[in-house]
Amino acid sequence: MHPAFESLREEFPALKESVKGRNVQVAYLDNAASTQKPEVVIQRMAEFSRHEYANVHRGMHELSERATIAYEAARCRAARYLEAKEESIIFTSGTTSALNLLANTWGEYNVKEGDTLLLTELEHHSNLVPWLQLAQRKRATVVYAPLDPVTQVLDIERLHRLLCRGPRLFTFAHVSNVLGSIQSAEAFCTLAREQGVTTIVDAAQSAGHMPLSTAKMGCDFLACSGHKMCGPTGIGILYGRYELLLEMPPWQYGGEMVDSVDFHWATFRTPPARFEAGTPPIIEAVGLHAAMDFLDSIDREKIARHSAALAEEAAEGLRQMRGLRVFGPPLGRAGLVTFSVEGVHAHDLVFFLNLRGLALRAGHHCVQPLMRKLGVPSSSRASFYFYNTRQEVHRLLEGVQEAVAFFTS
Repeated sequence: MHPAFESLREEFPALKESVKGRNVQVAYLDNAASTQKPEVVIQRMAEFSRHEYANVHRGMHELSERATIAYEAARCRAARYLEAKEESIIFTSGTTSALNLLANTWGEYNVKEGDTLLLTELEHHSNLVPWLQLAQRKRATVVYAPLDPVTQVLDIERLHRLLCRGPRLFTFAHVSNVLGSIQSAEAFCTLAREQGVTTIVDAAQSAGHMPLSTAKMGCDFLACSGHKMCGPTGIGILYGRYELLLEMPPWQYGGEMVDSVDFHWATFRTPPARFEAGTPPIIEAVGLHAAMDFLDSIDREKIARHSAALAEEAAEGLRQMRGLRVFGPPLGRAGLVTFSVEGVHAHDLVFFLNLRGLALRAGHHCVQPLMRKLGVPSSSRASFYFYNTRQEVHRLLEGVQEAVAFFTS
């Protein structure tokens, strides 16, 4: 483990926890679901709640001014984090909310009967179901870019052919939450732009793990969640190319997003305010600001390398065990590994591992179509972050070996 990462473990109180009733420390390997929070985030949110809290915007008093400054500073920080313009940053409740916003605003405005929406076989339900519902309403067609069966990333030649057919939209997961495969977002967005296709990047699994630049990527929209990048729950970021945001109608209506209201009509503000109706996630935005500062103080390139190295060591160890099937690319894996054990249900396996202090995730991981394609109803997933160690990988491998012996004896 990188010495700097070793010392940073001390910043995360939850990593010191033990399994209830057992004298065994928790090895938190569920980072693809949510990451732990460092003290700096916890303390900043508490400090704000004690000394700066009020509702934001239009308040003509000291605390409201402090809160507004802090909230808008978080927007500026998010813009720097994603290498975007401040006016292109919208705060949502998370990636799911951001993608639903796009389907119900950009989609309603732009998708017509007979149009094609291009998705991939990798997509999380949050980047699948909203588009299926939109397609049903609009009588559009959903088409899926296939995976290369060997590399388990998207087949770029077939993707190019699909893009040449002129879909209205191409939306894809930057990093698969099951396979750990990393898609070539910049190349994909370039291909789509050449064909005039609007692009959406689901960056839920990448925003906290690697450098992201919307400018270099060239995407039209990008969504991510604060709780997967050391921040709090209840807040996410939607980046949108500003000229597209200007064309989009509101999704939710209420206070703050209106310009003028009469008994018979209403007009609406320009983005981002147009898409932030009501009281926003103020404390959460302040916490996310602290989380982004924290991550950038570490270096996201180092985070990506460390997490990937742990995942690859785990994958290699699991491949050596009889009766195990490891999913994901042979090379270039992000920081997670998903696997199944022949004859053992994933829920039983993960329950067994929890008794040994190993915190994993079991199930279909909100990607049922992909799991069906892989031929498994459920699987177990270990996902790593910069605060995880090789010792925890070894504990995982030992725990899985014990579980296999227990369930198959």
